[in-house]
Amino acid sequence: MSPQTRGWRFRVPAYDAPEDAPIGLVVDPAGGIDTVSDDEAIRQSLLLLISTRPGERVMRPEYGCDLYRLVFSPNDDTTAGLAIHFVRQAVERWEPRVEVIRVDANRDPDEETRLAIVLDYRVRATLRADTLVVGVDLQEGVQP
Repeated sequence: MSPQTRGWRFRVPAYDAPEDAPIGLVVDPAGGIDTVSDDEAIRQSLLLLISTRPGERVMRPEYGCDLYRLVFSPNDDTTAGLAIHFVRQAVERWEPRVEVIRVDANRDPDEETRLAIVLDYRVRATLRADTLVVGVDLQEGVQP
C-alpha cells in the first residue's frame, strides 16, 4: 500500500535538529531530497505549524501558531493557559488530519524560564495516537 501523505523531510531548528546538524531540507544518502510519509509526515507538519509565526508564510499569512506572543511573559498558569489555547487553536484550524486529544503546559522543572507544552493527538486516517512535546523559552522563543 502506498503512503497516503508524503512530503519533504525538514529539520525544524527549534525542535528536531541537533545543534550541529544542518537545518531545513534533508538530503538522503543518494543525494536526493529525503521524504517522510504518513504519520511521520503529519508529525513534521505539526512541528512546522507550531514553529511558524502567523505572517511568515507569504501565501497563507494567517497560518501558524501564536506561541511567539508569550516570549516575555511570566512563567505562570496564565501563560500556560495561553500556550494551551494557542496550540489547540492552531492545530484544530490548520491540521485536519489529526484529532487533538489533550494539550497541556507546565513549567519545566529544570529551567524556570521554560514552558513545556505537551500535545496528545490521534491521526484520523490510522487512529494512531502520538505525543509531541515542545518548549517555549520565555526569554528567547520556541526551543526543543
